[in-house]
Amino acid sequence: MLKKQLDLQETQEFLQNKGITNPQIGIVLGTGLGKLVDEIEIEHEVPYSEIPHFPQATVEFHSGKLIYGNLSGKKVLVMSGRFHVYEGYNLWEVTYGIRTMHALGIQTLLVSNAAGAVNLSYKKGDLMLLEDHINLQGGSPLAFKGANEFGNIFADMLEPYSKKINALLKDIAKTNDIQLHEGTYASVVGPQLETRAEYRMLQILEADAVGMSTVPEVIVAKQLDLPCAAISVLTDECDPKNLQPVDIAEIIAIAGQAEPKMITLFKELVKNI
Repeated sequence: MLKKQLDLQETQEFLQNKGITNPQIGIVLGTGLGKLVDEIEIEHEVPYSEIPHFPQATVEFHSGKLIYGNLSGKKVLVMSGRFHVYEGYNLWEVTYGIRTMHALGIQTLLVSNAAGAVNLSYKKGDLMLLEDHINLQGGSPLAFKGANEFGNIFADMLEPYSKKINALLKDIAKTNDIQLHEGTYASVVGPQLETRAEYRMLQILEADAVGMSTVPEVIVAKQLDLPCAAISVLTDECDPKNLQPVDIAEIIAIAGQAEPKMITLFKELVKNI
């Protein structure tokens, strides 16, 4: 057995012994989007630092906990804090939480992130449902020796985001009078933000939003046959002809302001899946 498989098995057994059993839905919470946790009837909360082989969240606005409990009548397992390539992690480590949640039994994956609006008709504070993506991280989480032990490494990316779940989210948004754009997300390494020339390139590529996460997790979900959906909170406007200095504190604040809309979408979706 591969060392990676043994590590994952040890992580799984540790969490099962903590009482985390049969979660139905896995949720990854992005930058400034931690308040969904307040809606959960928490049964178990485990800091990443206690979990064998689990990476540690190093970003100051990521809390770094695995949370298990009830949301809208379903068992959910939530990663409050995620991992990024820019923190120095490799793509196995970045996606370790997804493989862990799958090993524990989740059947659906929901992902959130904060992103910049490349499509100039989208504004700060808007939400965007990911319909497709462009991987600009320069690697794949399936490109390692023995990756085929975890599933098909030639994962079909025709439909990276579940059309069925996306249709539900669009219906929920309409019912709750929430504006929900739909578009293509470009994932870059970061952590520096993009230059004006890079934003122009992203517009040529027809990306609607840009961020530094999500795509590796979604690729792994496809290998594991795990239906998924993702929502970006658009926290800044990336107009290369009128680019303004970015204030990270403002990005976090805008994410916080938009968060209630995302919480409504996720809560109603969990109820209806």
